[in-house]
Amino acid sequence: MARRIEIDHRTALRHPEKAHRPDNPIRRKPAWIRVKAPTHPVYHETRALMREQRLVTVCEEAACPNIGECWSQRHATMMIMGDVCTRACSFCNVATGLPRALDPDEPRRVGEAVARLGLRHVVVTSVDRDDLPDGGAAHFARTIRAIRAAAPGTTVEVLTPDFLRKDGALEVVVEARPDVFNHNLETVPRLYPTIRPGARYYHSLRLLDRAKQLDPALFTKSGLMVGFGESRTEVLQVMDDLRSAGVDFLTIGQYLQPTVKHAAVDRFVAPEEFEDYARLARAKGFLLVSATPLTRSSYHADRDFAALRAAREAQLAAAARA
Repeated sequence: MARRIEIDHRTALRHPEKAHRPDNPIRRKPAWIRVKAPTHPVYHETRALMREQRLVTVCEEAACPNIGECWSQRHATMMIMGDVCTRACSFCNVATGLPRALDPDEPRRVGEAVARLGLRHVVVTSVDRDDLPDGGAAHFARTIRAIRAAAPGTTVEVLTPDFLRKDGALEVVVEARPDVFNHNLETVPRLYPTIRPGARYYHSLRLLDRAKQLDPALFTKSGLMVGFGESRTEVLQVMDDLRSAGVDFLTIGQYLQPTVKHAAVDRFVAPEEFEDYARLARAKGFLLVSATPLTRSSYHADRDFAALRAAREAQLAAAARA
């Protein structure tokens, strides 16, 4: 299938006639959110392995600011099902258009890369594939099984699309038994029409709730970006919604505008505000919270999974004593 890009945010600067959003000048980042360019030799080794295995990573496609740190520790977040998304969220740097057909050998290559990197924990995400009858759920399941086969000791976290209007898709993923099921709400309900227009807030919330119902032992996780213009009250309401859905782990990070064609940053949230959000989220009952300007869904995911598991064990022990 030929690759046809309708809106490619990475090339919008070269082809402004293809852009559908007004230009938004990129604001200068405050000192607390700047990162150094990657120079560590292991970073280049990780990059070479991704190229050798013909794999896509969200680290590169989403222009993650933590790529230097993570790849220098051999931590890469795999993005399956290609590098072209069927949606055009205004915060996301991934290209939009008509994706290629699925590569049936991709799950095996992901498993091999995980084994060669020696990962204790791996995060697997994807583009939205609204063009597929199951939204790519079976491909997620095959990838989970391939990782289990190649690296039996590795725990697997999936960060999935919302599978909107794909009945039965979530069940296929959960049946493959990932250790963590993650689906990001991204922003507050009021901002969905402009920030995440192809999605529905309450559908995403129900997806997380349903995942927990299907497998109560499954860790569930979701994340928000702040700096779009949301209010503190709105963020706290999202926390309550997530707790009502039984979500265990919440991440909150600063939105960073990838290009002038993306949604503008309304403000840079101070580190002290992130600390306040973390304190309040823990008080609301999340097992684990990561809230810093540079927090991303898969940032320090291996360390966080160990903490998440320890938190549940402590919770169960406390319940037994009571």
